[in-house]
Amino acid sequence: MPFPVIDNDELAKLIHINADGAMPGMRAATLSALYPVSGAGDAPAAPPDQTATEVAPALADATGAPILLHPDDLPLWLKTHPEHTPDGDLTDGQELTVAGITLTVLHTPGHAPGAVCLYAPELATVFTGDTLFQGGPGATGRSFSSFPTIIDSIRDRLLTLPGDTKVRTGHGDPTTIGAEAPGLDEWIKRGH
Repeated sequence: MPFPVIDNDELAKLIHINADGAMPGMRAATLSALYPVSGAGDAPAAPPDQTATEVAPALADATGAPILLHPDDLPLWLKTHPEHTPDGDLTDGQELTVAGITLTVLHTPGHAPGAVCLYAPELATVFTGDTLFQGGPGATGRSFSSFPTIIDSIRDRLLTLPGDTKVRTGHGDPTTIGAEAPGLDEWIKRGH
């Protein structure tokens, strides 16, 4: 599914938003239109006091971009936007095209039931959002989160990618699958 708003060919800059908000020199609406928004609503986009989930309908209206959501996150989404259903589903294995690059949707529940990562084999890159960070898994302390589930997602869906795959996280520094794989047993032992 192609996206209607693209004005930069560097996919990492189009997709990746860290906790500080939009990348320099890019329009926030463009980034937010392309950012995979979890129904959990904890990935800050543009204004810093609101989450991407909170501003997604307004940004979609402003840019014409669709709001796509994994169905397992719909109950969380509807708590924030009961009057606005997503435009479509994100499903495991689905392919999206952004800036001419194919992204494969990987359903990686744990941080949220419908959490997804986007894998770009052509770029040897996976966008992990809040599923995997440098040094371990994302937060699982909420009622809808699950540590055992996020560990299963990381082990079964992400650590199976080639070791040189770059990991673009939702917050913090990038890493690689190869750098993170040896930490799995330690994360399990520490329980977070």
